[in-house]
Amino acid sequence: MKYKGYIGHVEYDDEAKIFHGEVIGLKDIITFQGSSVEELEKAFKDSVEDYLAWCKKRKEKPEKTFSGTFNLRIPPDLLLD
Repeated sequence: MKYKGYIGHVEYDDEAKIFHGEVIGLKDIITFQGSSVEELEKAFKDSVEDYLAWCKKRKEKPEKTFSGTFNLRIPPDLLLD
């Protein structure tokens, strides 16, 4: 799941019959849960919005999800044919 640059990881608990998730790539912990896909999506977005409001209230810059992308440029003469 993605929302405003944040990525949520979701799992399903078959005993509790509920989806639960966490925003990944942050030091801060943002969790959400729902019993349907619609509830889960709304809870995810609400949790991100709550986090952003919390940061604004504390006058702190919100963390962003780490993308895991690493770009490397090498000279063309190092490329193999």
